[in-house]
Amino acid sequence: MGIFSKTCEYALRAVLYIAKRSEEGHKSGIKEIAQEINSPEHFLAKILQKLSREGLIQSTKGPNGGFFLEREDFNRPLAEIVEAIEGKELFVGCAMGLSYCSETNPCPLHNDFKQIRDNLAHVLKTTTIGQFNLGLIEGQFTLNK
Repeated sequence: MGIFSKTCEYALRAVLYIAKRSEEGHKSGIKEIAQEINSPEHFLAKILQKLSREGLIQSTKGPNGGFFLEREDFNRPLAEIVEAIEGKELFVGCAMGLSYCSETNPCPLHNDFKQIRDNLAHVLKTTTIGQFNLGLIEGQFTLNK
C-alpha cells in the first residue's frame, strides 16, 4: 500500500511516463500509457482528462494525437500533480482524518505525522517532473518491471 491514493499513484506514474515519452519526441495514447504503468484504461482516461483540464499535461486529437508535455511542464513540481488529484489535504490534513485536529488540539499522531507530512510536502514541492524524468532516462528509476 502506498502513501497516495490509487488515483494519485496512477496520475504520478502517468505524468512521469508521458514526460519520458515527450523527451523522446513522442505523444502517448491512453492504451499505451495504461499498459506501461499497469493501470485500468477507463480509470486512467478520467485521470488524464482531469490533468489535462488542469493544464498539467497537454493533449491533441487525431491520428498523431496523444498526451505529451511542453518544455515548461518539466519545471512543474510533483506537488502540483498531487494537489490536482488529492487537493491540499495531504499537505495539511490529520493522519487520522479528524477534523478537530490542530496545533492547539492535536490528535495522538499529530506531532509525529506533522513531521512526516512536512517532509513529504518539501520533497514534492522541490522536485520537478524534469528531475524525475532525468532519473528515468538515466535508468535510476523505473515505472514498471
